[in-house]
Amino acid sequence: MTLDQLRIFAEVARQQHITKAAKAMNMTQSAVSAAVIALEERHGVALFDRIGRSIVLNQTGTIFLEHALQVLAEAKAAESALSDLAGLLRGELSIMASQTVGAYWLPSRLAKFHTRYPGLGLDVRIGNTEAVGDAVEAGRVELGVVEGAVDRPALSSRMIATDEMILVVSPTHPWTKGKKLGKADFEDATWVLREPGSGTRLAFETMMTKEKLKLQALNVAIVLPGNEAVLGAVEAGMGATLTSRSAAQTELNSGLLVEANASPLPRPFFLLRHKERYRSKAADAFEALLSE
Repeated sequence: MTLDQLRIFAEVARQQHITKAAKAMNMTQSAVSAAVIALEERHGVALFDRIGRSIVLNQTGTIFLEHALQVLAEAKAAESALSDLAGLLRGELSIMASQTVGAYWLPSRLAKFHTRYPGLGLDVRIGNTEAVGDAVEAGRVELGVVEGAVDRPALSSRMIATDEMILVVSPTHPWTKGKKLGKADFEDATWVLREPGSGTRLAFETMMTKEKLKLQALNVAIVLPGNEAVLGAVEAGMGATLTSRSAAQTELNSGLLVEANASPLPRPFFLLRHKERYRSKAADAFEALLSE
């Protein structure tokens, strides 16, 4: 069993598709398929169920995936330790960011880091806040950047920036008339929300809890897994949403969305690191850059 086989297996498991995994790894479909089959035949197990033209991780594969990801995380940590001996001249830094941070706040910092350390590669992934916490805790990435606090004993969390959460609606929505909004307005509104596990969804739930409103009592028209989809639905008149000001700034400037009259909520951004895993010089350098 090789690390390359484990990487291929993990990517196929993530994509649930041979062709997509091959494209993601810049390999041929036949090479990816052969690696998976070799792994299965060598150990006399089936890791995937082949159903028609689809490939689905089975129970054996699910158990093996957990161990494979742990091995890959340890290999990445060992590689980082060796790269540190070269002093920031080569190596790779792995970062995962939640959607708002990754799309609107992080790119300029990544560009600055690349300019300063051109020999270091950047492996950047995007997911919701819960997924970022999972990845840092499991060692799949060294750094996480998220909106909102993450309470996990294994992780350290440091505030690195602040944003604002605001209510936005389409230009034809009644809330554009400037009335100061309160509990009764929220209770009567139709809402477009982010998915559970996202920092934006948590902020909305926290806001409603302060207003003594239960989510089950609200009229939620649709739940969508990304800022762009949510803002698009709001632009189309499906309802109101709570979102990051930085995420909605372009639409606000163009008049596609209007900020409703409600007090903005402060929203901190946090850097996540594992308390006990190896801390590379590259990660330390990136953290220092964020503090500048």
